[in-house]
Amino acid sequence: MNPVIWFEIPVTDIVRAKEFYEKVFDFKLESHDFDTMKMAWFPMSKDAPGAAGSLVQEDSYAPSLTETGVIVYFSVEDIDAILEKASGNGGEILQPKVAIGEYGFIGHFIDSEGNRIGLHAMK
Repeated sequence: MNPVIWFEIPVTDIVRAKEFYEKVFDFKLESHDFDTMKMAWFPMSKDAPGAAGSLVQEDSYAPSLTETGVIVYFSVEDIDAILEKASGNGGEILQPKVAIGEYGFIGHFIDSEGNRIGLHAMK
């Protein structure tokens, strides 16, 4: 079993962030409100590998600076296509696709909220 089971990406505008992620990754996020916390859950399957997660807007959550903090990596088929979508929807390409040897490729972008987000692909 992989040790990470859940991640949360802090946002300042849940509506803007949800729209950004849906456009960049072509999937729907599920909105949930818990008192003062607003969440948009990424799609998940209980029997699939990998961690599930959510966008979170709440007073005690703040987006990570681009030079510090944890980086969440999304597994994708085409890093260049996702970087282009991120850039075209209010994000910024931080690191273009780069090879990491036998482990494939990575790239980074800044999302609509100022978080550094990683991408990983095997080809």
